[in-house]
Amino acid sequence: MSILRRSIGLVAPLALLSLGACGDTATDSVQVGYRGTGMEQNYDHGDLKKQFAQVKIPTPLPPAGESPPGPLPWQNVQVLNDISVGEFNRTMVAMSTWVAGTGNCAYCHNIANLAADTLPNGKPLYTKLVARRMLQMTRQINGQYSQHVKNTGVTCYTCHMGKPLPNGLWFYSSQTDYLRHYLDRDGARVVTRDVAPSNANRSSVKQTEWTYALMISQSRSLGVNCTYCHNTRQFASWKEAPPARVTAYHGILMLRDVNQNYLSPLQPVYPSVRLGTQGDAPKAQCVTCHNGNYKPLYGAQMVKDYPALWGRADWNGVPFQGLSPKADTTSAGAAPAAPAAAAPVPAVKRSSARTVPAPTVIGGAVGSPNTPK
Repeated sequence: MSILRRSIGLVAPLALLSLGACGDTATDSVQVGYRGTGMEQNYDHGDLKKQFAQVKIPTPLPPAGESPPGPLPWQNVQVLNDISVGEFNRTMVAMSTWVAGTGNCAYCHNIANLAADTLPNGKPLYTKLVARRMLQMTRQINGQYSQHVKNTGVTCYTCHMGKPLPNGLWFYSSQTDYLRHYLDRDGARVVTRDVAPSNANRSSVKQTEWTYALMISQSRSLGVNCTYCHNTRQFASWKEAPPARVTAYHGILMLRDVNQNYLSPLQPVYPSVRLGTQGDAPKAQCVTCHNGNYKPLYGAQMVKDYPALWGRADWNGVPFQGLSPKADTTSAGAAPAAPAAAAPVPAVKRSSARTVPAPTVIGGAVGSPNTPK
C-alpha cells in the first residue's frame, strides 16, 4: 500500500507538469493534407493568445426591430435606401465608430446639411463620397463572393478596425511590383516546361521572384505557412492541394474586383494627402482584411447583426425583409437588383501594365484624416 501511495504521489506532480507544458509554450501541429507529405500547420499557443487578445470585436448595437422598409425621410440616400429608418440609423452609428473611431458623424457629413456631398465652403466632401462607394463594395463582397468570405462576411470594421485607413494599403512604386497581381496582372505562373522563352513560355527568373514575394506576403497576411494552401511536393498541382487554395483563389478574384472597380476609380475623389507619390489611389491586399489572422477577426460574424451590409436576401438562413424584395422571392430566376449607383466618379485612365509604376505598402494613415484639400 505504501508503494502504491508513493507511486500516486509521484504521478500527480508529473501530470500537473505535463498539463503546464500545454500552456503558452506549447505548439500544436494540425494535419491539413495527405499523410506523409508534411502538410501541417504549427500553432504556437503563446503567439495565438497574444494575437487573439489584440482583436477587439465591438458589441453589436440593439436590433432595429421589425419596422418595414419604406421611403426614408432624408435626401440623397443612394445606397442604403432599401432598409427601414431604424436599420439605417443603427448602421450609420456603427459605421461612425468602425471608421472614424469616435462616433463622429462629421467625419463623413456636413453637419449643417447632412444630405450635401460638399463642405460648407463648397469643397467636395470626399469622405462621404468614398464611404458611399465602400458601402456598395461591402455589399458586393458579401453578396457575390461567398466562395471566399463564406458565412463570416465583412463589415467596415473588418478592415478599418476603428481607424480611418486600414493596414496594408499600397501605392505604385518600384519595390513591390508583385502587388499588381491584385490589380491588373495575370495569374501567378512560375512553372516552365520549355527551355527557351517564347510567347507561350512566359516564365522567367523575375516572374519567379515576384510570385514568391506574393506567396510570402499572403502567408504573412494570414499567419500561416505554405502548406495551408499547397502540397509542397507539387506546388502547381490543384488536385493535391488543400481546399484552402480554392478559397484563396476566389479571394484574389475578389481583390481584383475591389481594386479595379471600387478603389482605383476613386482617385479623382481623393485629396492629394490620400494619394501615392505617383498620384494613384490606395489599393487593398490580403493583409488589409486578414491582419495576420487566417480568418479576419478570427471568424467573428459581425455582418450577421447588420443586414444593411448583406448584399443578399438572407445571411445564414435569416431573411431580411428590407433586402428580400430585391432578391428571387417573387418569380423563379429573378435576378437580384443592383445597388443604387454612387455619385458620379470621373473615369481614371489606366496606363498599361508595363508603364504604370509599381506599388509600395503603407501600414497606417497618410496625413490628417480630417483635412480635405
